[in-house]
Amino acid sequence: MPESVFPQLEALLPHVQKPIQYVGGELNSTVKPWESCDVRWALMYPDAYEVGLPNQGVMILYEVLNEREGVLAERTYSVWPDLEKLMRENGVPQFTVDGHRPVGAFDVFGLSFSTELGYTNMLTALDLAGIPLEAKDRGIDHPIVLAGGHAAFNPEPIADFIDAAVIGDGEQAVLEITDIIRAWKAEGRPGGREEVLFRLARTGSVYIPRFYDVEYLPDGRIGRVVPNKSGVPWRVSKHTVMDLDEWPYPKQPLVPLAETVHERMSVEIFRGCTRGCRFCQAGMITRPVRERSITGIGEMVDKGLKATGFEEVGLLSLSSADHSEIGDVAKGLADRYEDDKIGLSLPSTRVDAFNVDLANELTRNGRRSGLTFAPEGGSERLRKVINKMVSEEDLIRTVATAYGNGWRQVKLYFMCGLPTETDDDVLQIADMAANVIAKGREVAKSNDIRCTVSIGGFVPKPHTPFQWAPQLSAEETDARLEKLRDKIRGDKKYGRSIGFRYHDGKPGIVEGLLSRGDRRVGAVIRAVFEDGGRFDGWREHFSYDRWMECAEKTLPQYGVDVDWYTTRERSYEEVLPWDHLDSGLDKDWLWEDWQDALDETEVEDCRWTPCFDCGVCPQMDTHIQIGPTGKKLLPLTVVK
Repeated sequence: MPESVFPQLEALLPHVQKPIQYVGGELNSTVKPWESCDVRWALMYPDAYEVGLPNQGVMILYEVLNEREGVLAERTYSVWPDLEKLMRENGVPQFTVDGHRPVGAFDVFGLSFSTELGYTNMLTALDLAGIPLEAKDRGIDHPIVLAGGHAAFNPEPIADFIDAAVIGDGEQAVLEITDIIRAWKAEGRPGGREEVLFRLARTGSVYIPRFYDVEYLPDGRIGRVVPNKSGVPWRVSKHTVMDLDEWPYPKQPLVPLAETVHERMSVEIFRGCTRGCRFCQAGMITRPVRERSITGIGEMVDKGLKATGFEEVGLLSLSSADHSEIGDVAKGLADRYEDDKIGLSLPSTRVDAFNVDLANELTRNGRRSGLTFAPEGGSERLRKVINKMVSEEDLIRTVATAYGNGWRQVKLYFMCGLPTETDDDVLQIADMAANVIAKGREVAKSNDIRCTVSIGGFVPKPHTPFQWAPQLSAEETDARLEKLRDKIRGDKKYGRSIGFRYHDGKPGIVEGLLSRGDRRVGAVIRAVFEDGGRFDGWREHFSYDRWMECAEKTLPQYGVDVDWYTTRERSYEEVLPWDHLDSGLDKDWLWEDWQDALDETEVEDCRWTPCFDCGVCPQMDTHIQIGPTGKKLLPLTVVK
């Protein structure tokens, strides 16, 4: 049985910033006796505690696993460089915050990647845990290193470092994996590590990179990806949980000890999105839409608030106002918690799904903070390209409603570098913001209103229609944003009321290299880690120069470079690194949608129109699940 490393760790904590994040013992956390369990998981969100703790995915899997008899799951997060240095000096390994047990002692080390910029943090954790960085160097007693989350839909850049990847929903997948490992252990671990990985691969829904060989063409493109072991499937398919009401997790959400990015209790009200925004990987890979019922949401909110004491409920999904019963959900919850002053929030609201009744329900018990909308593209033409069907009239009308009902602040989110974009498309963002301010002043009869324009760089992602698109270079992105900034600042009438926040183009290029990379990119990731790269998602820790220098050192041996992965357009014939991982989306359908984008053709949402044959429902044996259920969110009755 592994000893707790807390005695050694405790001596180091007075010398680091925010020591409380390493202490554990949060409300609703679980520590099970080691000996009473035969399958043990260490779950990691590879970022700082303040970002990782509120992560819904990890929280759900933590609870699903710990509910099982004979299974334990503990959590670990990335340690900041100050503690990493002390841990190395004092021989303290990567530890869990629950039992402070060494990560290397667990059966499975599961990492959830919502962004590719966490890859160097994974290598840091492996190194601190004493687990060999490369999968081929691990023995029977090392944990199975398993990747999940959205970035795992193309795990090829980290194929050398992971033993396995799960694509899609994790709830049922982790239980299936647990059963396979339990049976293998009960039999005395026959065939060693190779055998248990083979049993996982044989299911057809766990990807084991070592069982696939990648062949390259002379020009650097992939020729084909082939299984190198009989019994291993040619394609690995994604997991889809149907009927979210059967999986009402988390039932006992964790309450952080230290300040985190979200201080609220969250309920996922539906999963999946079929709006069809062509840039949006999350919407494409989580199809079909599966709604949680209004009564299911009500029960989860009730239990979660009682278990946590939070004063705000976040109604989560990719586009929460699209829930078929969102009006009744919001009104029902606002009615139920009016006396308790529980606030409600919708983190993502579409312009065309917003109405003032909904907005008023959301703010009835809480504070009236700013509203965020995401037109994404500055011009009507560009919004047709990306299939974000929001007209400027829609936006102005919605904003007028908000300002007229007492809101004073609106945030608009856009992207720079979208396919076919020109300088003019981006400069139209300034015109839109000015029109928003003008309308706001008119309806609010006041000048004290604000509009913040926030811009991120577009990164093409796998399993989307834009997976073939060229990415805009960092220099061109920066030049375009500079022109926009000058136009906003030069607006004497409205410029002062418009806030402008943007990311430069450099992190986007690194993200682009990692998101569409193949196995050769692993050498770059390792070189960056060895050069001290950590926390690449944090502006103050990210070093573009380090990434570019490491790429220049490692990629030429393969005859490719960073531009080859980022700014190059792909053809229909090219084998993409993730083609053997089946998200359910038909490749021909994605290609046709890419051609529609170039023709500026919009496509409707298949929730309300006939099917477009994207492939997901028949291929994954799934179907769209939406209301209305016809039920109302009745107040909970007290049983006397």
